[in-house]
Amino acid sequence: MIPYGRQDITQQDIDAVLTVLQSDFLTQGPAVPLFEQAVSEYCGVKHTVAVNSATSALHIACLALGLGEEDWLWTSPNTFVASANCGLYCRAKVDFIDIDPKTYNMDVNALKAKLEIAEQKKELPKILIPVHFAGQSCDMKSIYELSKQYGFKIIEDASHAIGGRYLDEKIGGCQYSDITVFSFHPVKIITTAEGGVATTNDVNLKAKMDMLRSHGVTRELDLMEGELDGPWCYQQIELGYNYRMTDIQAALGVSQIKRIDDYISRRHEVKIRYDEMLDAFPLTLPWQHPDTYSALHLYPIQVGNGLNRKEVFNQLRDAGIGVNVHYIPVHTQPYYKRLGFKQGDFPVAESYYKNAISIPMYPTITDMQQEQVVSAIEKALV
Repeated sequence: MIPYGRQDITQQDIDAVLTVLQSDFLTQGPAVPLFEQAVSEYCGVKHTVAVNSATSALHIACLALGLGEEDWLWTSPNTFVASANCGLYCRAKVDFIDIDPKTYNMDVNALKAKLEIAEQKKELPKILIPVHFAGQSCDMKSIYELSKQYGFKIIEDASHAIGGRYLDEKIGGCQYSDITVFSFHPVKIITTAEGGVATTNDVNLKAKMDMLRSHGVTRELDLMEGELDGPWCYQQIELGYNYRMTDIQAALGVSQIKRIDDYISRRHEVKIRYDEMLDAFPLTLPWQHPDTYSALHLYPIQVGNGLNRKEVFNQLRDAGIGVNVHYIPVHTQPYYKRLGFKQGDFPVAESYYKNAISIPMYPTITDMQQEQVVSAIEKALV
């Protein structure tokens, strides 16, 4: 089976992890700060907070920005459920903005229209989470300008997008947001097995997220209250969580990030070959906005011309092509339907989902494997 995505683990990665396993620290040692520094330097951002998943990063980002009961969080329906769930974890209310039919990212015009209505109803969002679907940045400059007009905070869900660029700046630099979140799940651009980070240029947000990832506990003297019993003292200042990344994971990340540009370059080579080989097929291929340089986490095609997506999907799986679908719109999930959402609420996302198939895209896919994928697609479309 040729998977739709997979990690690339080298001897260098294994050696890095082995070094930690043979050290004095498996967790809360020196590797996590080293990984945070590596991410900060790569993205050109001041601060990075490493955690055990991108979901955890989204949660503490929302908490650090003060999201709470009766507040609104808006995001895209074309994403994994974590982008919306993080709002519910904070007891906030969640809504969605439909997607652009070309980029599959949040539609800025739909956002503008919804903000105008929300302002009249006094229901403006406290936080907006644009999702950089498949590795391509949203139109962050326009979204940022709207945030200044309407007063909401921005968390970029860049789970797919480390290594990508927007307006020639690295995604993760937070030029147009308060916080950016990356995922390091095995099928993402680089991996820490499981893990994620939040980046920010705000030292206060960094300090808040640092504390929230570790039970709300601190040993920082300037944050502690009253007279201390001794140098062993710590204090719980917030209600936090055990969201820490281990040194084992961080060591893998430090090793992997050294190859990130090579990974992205190879993904672009794979994309160009797919574009050329699939150009004549009755498919909609992914479109790249000229303002962006995508990390190309996914290569989603849309099956059109009356073809049955389910039949094409099954034929590809039967042929040993491990295709997948990204994503079932969040608002159509049973849990969200019980919150009042229904089919038809966000028609562009629903239309995209109806025809979408993600085909194999990862740096170590060979030319021969790509040709197998294309051959299987050709047969499935007949």
